[in-house]
Amino acid sequence: MSVNELILIRECVTLDELSACVDLQREVFALPEIEISPVRHFIVTKNAGGFILGAYDGDELAGFVLSVPAFLSGERAFYSHMTAVKKSFQSHGIGGKLKWAQRARALELGVKFVKWTFEPAKARNAYFNLEKLGAIVTEYQPNFYGTDYAASPDVSEPVGLDSDRLFAEWHLESEKVTALAEGEDFDDAREPDNEIVVPADWLGLVASDQAKAKTELSRIRHEFEEAFARGMTGRCFVRDDAKPKYLLYKS
Repeated sequence: MSVNELILIRECVTLDELSACVDLQREVFALPEIEISPVRHFIVTKNAGGFILGAYDGDELAGFVLSVPAFLSGERAFYSHMTAVKKSFQSHGIGGKLKWAQRARALELGVKFVKWTFEPAKARNAYFNLEKLGAIVTEYQPNFYGTDYAASPDVSEPVGLDSDRLFAEWHLESEKVTALAEGEDFDDAREPDNEIVVPADWLGLVASDQAKAKTELSRIRHEFEEAFARGMTGRCFVRDDAKPKYLLYKS
């Protein structure tokens, strides 16, 4: 039996369970202590109509997803503030299992739209969000959280990069999302109207050449802002060892 099959998804409700989510943040994210979401944040989220789903291997918390209640574009929604998977459990599909459980729970509550941010230069995240989950992107925010002084737990020296973010828009009943949720393939056969290439190894670039990383981030920002100003939507992502890229369409 695979690791994924052993994992059970259930809601985190007790103080001990929510405290474990806080501890997991420290392990997974390279954030100063002041930016770690505390237990009170989780409690407030839960009592305001949100929910926290945990992925458990027995009694061990392997990962969690935090869903904050929101009102976006005139409709009820969830803002997926955080998804974290413990390092020893990564690459086993647990992040995807958490997200699909999040979708199922949202639909049970009558919510059909979820939104979150991710780093535009990270090809792996882009592929997961657009191709594994079926999210789209129409909004780019430069330096959204202020200057990032670390890019990952593996980058020990302060970097000082702008915290640019793309907004993933997850329309839970769209044709692509529905197909993927049912385990089916989805192929957008249209020719894209634009392509935006990102580094194949963003963290490696940040670690080896910070000046080039900043130049690349500036280019990516400019190309997305220009494409979105022309009414384009990022709908697909192509994995490639040399030139991974977003595919954008006019409709």
